[in-house]
Amino acid sequence: MSSETTLVHVTHEAVGKIGGIGAVLQGFFTSNSYLDAVARSILVGPLFPAEESVSNRLGDNGEVLYSSIDGLVNTAYKEAFRNIENFYNVGIVYGRRTFTDEQTGVKSSPEVLLIDITHMDKKIINDFKGHLFERFGIRSDLYEDLWEYEQYVRLAWPALAALKAIGAAKNSTVIVSHEFMGMPTALAATIEPDCDFKTIFYAHEVATMRRIVEGHPGHDTMFYNAMKQAYKNKLYVNDVFGEQDSFFKHALVDASKHCDAICAVGNQVVDELRFLAPEFETADVDIVYNGIPAYPITLADKLQSKAKLQQYCDKLLGFSPDFIFTHVTRLVQSKGLWRDLRVLEHMEKEFRTQGITGVLFILSTEVSQRRSRDINKMESAYNWPVAHREGMPDLSGGEAAFYATVQEFNARSRNIKIIFINQFGFSQTTCGQRMPKEMDFMDVRKGSDVEFGQSIYEPFGIAQLEPLSFGGICVVTNVCGCAGFVSDVAGAEGAKNVVIADYTRLNSHGSDKIEDLLKIDDSVRKQIEHCISEKVAMQVCSRLPKSEVETEDMIKTGFALAKNMSWNEVVKNYLLPTLQKVLVKSHTVTYAKAS
Repeated sequence: MSSETTLVHVTHEAVGKIGGIGAVLQGFFTSNSYLDAVARSILVGPLFPAEESVSNRLGDNGEVLYSSIDGLVNTAYKEAFRNIENFYNVGIVYGRRTFTDEQTGVKSSPEVLLIDITHMDKKIINDFKGHLFERFGIRSDLYEDLWEYEQYVRLAWPALAALKAIGAAKNSTVIVSHEFMGMPTALAATIEPDCDFKTIFYAHEVATMRRIVEGHPGHDTMFYNAMKQAYKNKLYVNDVFGEQDSFFKHALVDASKHCDAICAVGNQVVDELRFLAPEFETADVDIVYNGIPAYPITLADKLQSKAKLQQYCDKLLGFSPDFIFTHVTRLVQSKGLWRDLRVLEHMEKEFRTQGITGVLFILSTEVSQRRSRDINKMESAYNWPVAHREGMPDLSGGEAAFYATVQEFNARSRNIKIIFINQFGFSQTTCGQRMPKEMDFMDVRKGSDVEFGQSIYEPFGIAQLEPLSFGGICVVTNVCGCAGFVSDVAGAEGAKNVVIADYTRLNSHGSDKIEDLLKIDDSVRKQIEHCISEKVAMQVCSRLPKSEVETEDMIKTGFALAKNMSWNEVVKNYLLPTLQKVLVKSHTVTYAKAS
């Protein structure tokens, strides 16, 4: 690695953590392995419309050094920035964000470049769109009414110009496109005549495949079997599922084959990329898993957190459960929440036989955090979160639909109950007066005996493994990228702290004909889910710790696994080898940008 290595992360999460990309950036910027190898990190993204004051434009932990929008100038780059703004008719916000790992104390402050492209010069935009078609076959005319596409196309040239202005346009500079959002900038970098930029597409998912999996009633059960068979027959996604070019994310992800390398966060993502087009057969694709938290705790720490959760359940339902189950997730179809209920139905029968009890806390919502006063009113009026009512400030449409399934489960089950908490935060302030005063979110992670995460589409799944180092049993599906990481670290024997559910196992429904596999619908999938969920339930029941000695052993084995899956290990063993390959590449640019 060069002592001048610069990584430019192009993303919509340049200012705040929204999802998985933000978690990856947090992991990188608080990893000693990353900070030792990368001399300079820069976050680049569009400036999203907001009524923010200048002090908050880069988030709570940000420092603005330059903002043409606010008239703030506190950098030597001001003249260069103003030239860029005048040429492209854009605005620039520049500064730093501080990332901190509260557990380890490691922190860093990468630079941030935000471009206001709202009124950008249209001739320059159209010129670049012409280049995208001529060089990469991307038809921008199909997507011009989609701002989600348009804003990232506009970002490309002024972003590269700004990088030149701050001295970050050397042959040791790597443009990292996090998902489709950064691809126009990465593509512009490949045809930039003045600099030898290196480019990486960071595949946190394959958007084309996500859309197919989520949209088909057979979900992962159908898709991964059809993809596997198609691949054997040298068929690709357009051959099997029809032309995808009308989907703008597909066009941009497909263009990632022009990057110097591709980082895929999971094994399935690699297969999905290969399924995009024949050109990906020879593309340089490396697996770079996500890291997971690895913090040591004692048995006493775990029991203390579990006791808080038991106390909370007692106040809500009138009993203190023997086991605590959790699922922390977004309320979206891909998370497969209904599979939790299928597993619990089988577990409940076993719990009745053994005379033990459990509760599943599902922390998930479709909307932003509700006001504390609304939570307190709902709590006193109708026993929220045990009971819910449709309509704001309580249940949104999707939450109401899911809650109906929770009600049905609770009506039938005696020894296991589900509490659906549709609220961000996990404290007395955010979740009501019956929650223990000293409770915080980490108690959910530390106190959980089982964390569910049986997704139908999950490129990696950090959240599913967060309780691992605290001795929790993590239940994931074989299509989750984290399952591959567990196998890679734990070996063929696997890990007793992780249960991997394979809902793609067809058994009697198997076929080597693609047309038959495409006919797998919800009825077939539900039959398979019933069978697999029973096996998962039995595995979980057999692994639940029956004593404090067994609990302590789960903590030890979980932490031993998690520490080999930390961000430091990910960067050292997966990311840096890819960077080293990319940095030694050189390019001859034969195409010059029009001006």
